[in-house]
Amino acid sequence: MHLSEITHPNQLHGLSVRQLQQIARQIRDKHLQTVAVNGGHLGPGLGVVELTLGLYQTLDLDRDKVIWDVGHQAYPHKLLTGRYDRFHTLRQKDGVAGYLKLGENKFDHFGAGHASTSISAALGMALARDLKGEKFKAVAVIGDGALTGGMALEAINHAGHMPKTNLLVVLNDNDMSISRNVGAIPRYLNKMRLSQPVQFIKDNLEEQFKQIPFVGESLSPELGRIKEGMKRLAVPKVGAVFEELGFTYIGPVDGHNLEELIATFQQAHQILGPVLVHVATIKGKGYEIAELDQVGYHAQSPFNVATGKAIPSTKPKPPAYAKVFSHTLVKLAEQNPKIVGITAAMATGTGLDKLQAKLPNQYVDVGIAEQHAITLAAGLATQGMRPVAVIYSTFLQRAYDQIIHDVCIQNLPVFFCLDRAGIVGADGPTHQGMYDIAYLRCIPNIVIMAPKDEAELQRMVVTGINHTSGPIAMRYPRGNGYGVPLMEEGWEPLEIGKSEILRTGDDVLIVAYGTMVYPGMQAAEILSEHGIEATVINARFVKPLDTELILPLAKKIGRVITLEEGCIMGGFGSAIAEALMDAEILVPVKRFGVPDVLVDHAEPDESKRELGLTSDQIAERVLSAFFKQQVSAVV
Repeated sequence: MHLSEITHPNQLHGLSVRQLQQIARQIRDKHLQTVAVNGGHLGPGLGVVELTLGLYQTLDLDRDKVIWDVGHQAYPHKLLTGRYDRFHTLRQKDGVAGYLKLGENKFDHFGAGHASTSISAALGMALARDLKGEKFKAVAVIGDGALTGGMALEAINHAGHMPKTNLLVVLNDNDMSISRNVGAIPRYLNKMRLSQPVQFIKDNLEEQFKQIPFVGESLSPELGRIKEGMKRLAVPKVGAVFEELGFTYIGPVDGHNLEELIATFQQAHQILGPVLVHVATIKGKGYEIAELDQVGYHAQSPFNVATGKAIPSTKPKPPAYAKVFSHTLVKLAEQNPKIVGITAAMATGTGLDKLQAKLPNQYVDVGIAEQHAITLAAGLATQGMRPVAVIYSTFLQRAYDQIIHDVCIQNLPVFFCLDRAGIVGADGPTHQGMYDIAYLRCIPNIVIMAPKDEAELQRMVVTGINHTSGPIAMRYPRGNGYGVPLMEEGWEPLEIGKSEILRTGDDVLIVAYGTMVYPGMQAAEILSEHGIEATVINARFVKPLDTELILPLAKKIGRVITLEEGCIMGGFGSAIAEALMDAEILVPVKRFGVPDVLVDHAEPDESKRELGLTSDQIAERVLSAFFKQQVSAVV
């Protein structure tokens, strides 16, 4: 059987191990060839091919439900569930999503792009099953990196206290998240991985005791305690931890041995209550280059399969915002030992790996634990340190209570750096940084800013470090800057709450924030060609707003446009509108941003055009809204 013939995972039933191994090779080849062309996650999926095949041969996927944590490890799952013919569209607009997405396929039972959710979701399904009197298996497949997330541990704690609720947790243990895992739990798992597998005490232990002449029956009241005591001696240390939490522990199992996997899963399905199967895998398995560089090949832009090298751009690109940020932070940290950079398992993505390499004592990786990261930063701040929490906008959402309760209420000087704010592209709705302006600006005490380009980002890093009277946040986008000149040192901080005028005109006021400043300037030039002159303000700060500059100009000009790369509801435009209303300046305001929709996976430029956020579309919409008699096609 060829992989292309599999449209339903139940077609794996009855196949021999040899046939499954052939399909495994085909999955790896299709996975590798597709990611080499489209870009995407590579190592996670390559590592779980046999795990997926072994698990699915022991399940009835017409009834049973498998929840894949994060979802980027589920590419083999996608190839086994009827998406082979469309897999070439992976992460492209209107194509196969890069993560699991509820509704894309009937076998995608729960969508996820953030880690540590699978056990909670699977337990919820198991509880619903039992309440409704249904019969199906609920399985959560979670990586050891995601197990460092507090939510996963909360779910394990809950499930372990439900001995009659059948739930299977498959721990995909490759000693990695994106980078090498940190913390006590990965260290425990590593000890397990390196130890010899130990079999549990046989189920017929009780019967063996009863066969002892003159003694067996009298031991009956003690047999439970004897069994448990012997199990604790037989189960390796980490296994004992899971057993103490209420799970039946099996493992570690060789994650690339199909016979062993199938036998283990069949055994696990027969056990009552919560079960954890510990599977040891190799991230990037089957592609030697990815196996040797598991961090670099977690995800890749398009690359040459033979060499593993990225396909070079046709023209030189300016430096990425993350690179400029990390370079600037390292320079400042060299001069200020109180600066401590904090990441939640995203060292390479945020550029903090440069700080780790240069100043390891001023670097902290907490694992996939954003809540802990923020309260840790708050603790550092109370002792006079300058904590810099560098977390993707989409992931900082997970620490919202800590931002309010532990930082802002106590007015502690934590510097939040929100990488990948705005439209991020092919990762889709779970990773779009749409909501940080709205969810931060309503909190008292915090200052919020965004640079128009990479040079202004450098000044904002200094501004954030120097701001010691309370919390401050900076959002900046994924991708490359504009190529503006950069400085190696001597950056001047910005005055808090002060904007700048980039262009003057009497017909319309364009107030732009962050990444939308340059499109605003371009739109103004297009409008100028139609005889309409715009004043353009680079707001820099959404909180506090520069009302001293903006309000008089709004009143004088009488037409206001706001531009932002984030959700309109509660965002930057809302802040401007509120300020105008509070000042009783009743002028028309047109807000440009992301409406109340989810932005799906696509190239950022494709998404911006679909949302009407390109410079020509902005100009056209301004003409239509305010100058209808002058409307003409804008090209």
